[in-house]
Amino acid sequence: MDNNKIDTPLASFSLTHVHYNPEDPLSYLCAFLSLVPQAIVVVYVALIWASREVEVLFMFAGQILCEALNFGLKRVIRQERPQRTLPQNLSLLRFLSIWKFISAPAKRQPSLEIYGKGYGMPSSHSQFVAFFAFSVALFLLVRHKPTSSSTLPNDSPSTFAERVILSLLAFSGAAAVASSRIYLNYHTPKQVMVGIAAGIAFSVVWYLFGTHLRRSGWIDWLLEVRMAKLLRMRDLLIGEDLAEAGWQRWKVKRGQSVVKKFE
Repeated sequence: MDNNKIDTPLASFSLTHVHYNPEDPLSYLCAFLSLVPQAIVVVYVALIWASREVEVLFMFAGQILCEALNFGLKRVIRQERPQRTLPQNLSLLRFLSIWKFISAPAKRQPSLEIYGKGYGMPSSHSQFVAFFAFSVALFLLVRHKPTSSSTLPNDSPSTFAERVILSLLAFSGAAAVASSRIYLNYHTPKQVMVGIAAGIAFSVVWYLFGTHLRRSGWIDWLLEVRMAKLLRMRDLLIGEDLAEAGWQRWKVKRGQSVVKKFE
């Protein structure tokens, strides 16, 4: 090897690269929470491929546009991330008291100073999960009107209370992800709050836009396009609980096969 040749330094893939304190279990958990948006994208793609539901595809399109909005906002506001140092003496109890955490930050390791890549306002993680959680809640509590199938007498779609619980779980998960960005000091509390507000606002706008497309017939028109037919796109999710309906169909088919065996 030529000793005069300078090797190109290796770089890390920032999309999945998270700094955390290995001596702090909560910091370790927050590092995993920071990967939730990537996991949600995988869930989106899997659901679109498995269900071919236009509603899931529409929500994923909104999620991508929400990320594009965040990209633009960061370059308009141009606010730097906080100087990041790993938590040293931050207890779980103290962190859960968020206002104490904001007003009296924990001691940090002065020797370790790291800066995140890109601008910090608003937090993209917070905006991502806020859009996702609020979109899920709007769908489950407003748009989704599950009805029992006439061909499946035992069909029992999810109740409103069950959908409220699912919505609360989505909000709790979003809050955990957003809080992890503060704990790891990737963002200031203000950057996280603005990200949450932007995500919620865009989810409402996207929901209203979707309602307009449905009422004006654009969704029905899209499903008649040749490409949509080739991809077997459908629109059953509004009035059907896919898990329950699929399970009931399986029970009927299984019951028929059992009867045939004993005939």
